[in-house]
Amino acid sequence: MVLAYSYSVNVLDQDTLKLSMSEMEQKQIFGERLFPIIQEIHPNLASKITGMVLELDNSELQLMLDNREILNAKVEEAVAVLDAHHAMEFAAASKENQSNAMNE
Repeated sequence: MVLAYSYSVNVLDQDTLKLSMSEMEQKQIFGERLFPIIQEIHPNLASKITGMVLELDNSELQLMLDNREILNAKVEEAVAVLDAHHAMEFAAASKENQSNAMNE
């Protein structure tokens, strides 16, 4: 004799799932999905870029997951911001070193 069991699985659509999750949980899922993609593009900066990108609105994050061109553009924008920040830090450090050398 074979027993057959019937399971009722409640499958939630994406909108229902979003309503049942907190903003933080949604960001976590977006981060988990975006990080490996960003890591392919910029392995050394993936964590930093993912953190920067997660500051965006969830609807924009979804667009990035749906459209690789949009994701690539946002990643390159984040890299440009990081490069500018590093350039400013370097300039400030150089200026400080010059000032210290003059005071000696």
